[in-house]
Amino acid sequence: MKFVDEAYIDISAGDGGNGCVSFRHEKYKEFGGPNGGDGGRGGHVYAVADPALNTLVDYRFSRRHDAGRGEHGMGSDMFGAAGHDITLKMPVGTIITDAETGDVLYELLTPGEKVLIAKGGDGGFGNMRFKSSINRAPRQKTPGWPGEKKNLKLELKVLADVGLLGMPNAGKSTLIAAVSNARPKIADYPFTTLHPNLGVVRVGPEQSFVIADVPGLIEGASEGAGLGHQFLRHLQRTRLLLHIVDIAPFDDADPVAQAKAIAAELKKYDKALYDKPRWLVLNKLDMVPAGEREKRVKDFVKRMRYKGPLFQVSALTREGCEQLVQNVYRHLAAQHKSEQVPVDVDPRFDEARK
Repeated sequence: MKFVDEAYIDISAGDGGNGCVSFRHEKYKEFGGPNGGDGGRGGHVYAVADPALNTLVDYRFSRRHDAGRGEHGMGSDMFGAAGHDITLKMPVGTIITDAETGDVLYELLTPGEKVLIAKGGDGGFGNMRFKSSINRAPRQKTPGWPGEKKNLKLELKVLADVGLLGMPNAGKSTLIAAVSNARPKIADYPFTTLHPNLGVVRVGPEQSFVIADVPGLIEGASEGAGLGHQFLRHLQRTRLLLHIVDIAPFDDADPVAQAKAIAAELKKYDKALYDKPRWLVLNKLDMVPAGEREKRVKDFVKRMRYKGPLFQVSALTREGCEQLVQNVYRHLAAQHKSEQVPVDVDPRFDEARK
């Protein structure tokens, strides 16, 4: 299925039905009186968060959505029927914004959450409503009220506990496949990932977290370069960022320069995103000879001047992945309880951090 995380729709709630002017006409009832009923209300438009959906592709080619109009009132005290409501199913994490003003109207954050996004118009009054002691035969009625009409922008931000970020070909897709149930496309060329992938990482019985892999970022991503700028917003709802760094780039690029470039792009795009907890994960350890690993990692830490949690893994062989997963889960659980939990880091690189 094609991944679509942005769409524009036009919605229209139903107009209310008109009121009716009618009088009773029965044998032997000379003064029957008014009996015109009210019009029915117009149909509402609802949005519901459906956990079975993960893309807005349904709204890319189906833009207009109209609820039913209320029926007009009738004689014999009969009110018009209400117009039929419509419910639009959207993925969990959808943000509904007014396309004209840019105001955020609703956020669907909970599976099954249902919100009214356009209210149907009320029905008009029939002449029976205007009967009084001095107006025994009213001929007044009112038209139905129009339903709300809106132009909306739908934006999907994936809901994940952990977000992976890094340069193209840093090994993010291989890592998410190694630790979770996600099966992204993996290849030996840049920009293999074209849309976010979500995976559930099982740590133990009833212990899990959701991890998201977004397309690789490059320098200038915050201004629109590359592919990743389209998906940086998906990282805004994560609670922890894992910055994947290729410790042995195939093009002999400098891992430190690449890591600093990604950090700079985060800061340009959103300071709050930059300030999120972010751990460095040095990947592709299997590409470095065993005798050179410690020296290379120490050099990276020293030049990066990085003092946070640092992990060394090989997503391909899964070396170090279990330690990473356990620490991530403990961190997320502590965040939930507002506690501080120490992270297991290799003490051999403490000197290089100073």
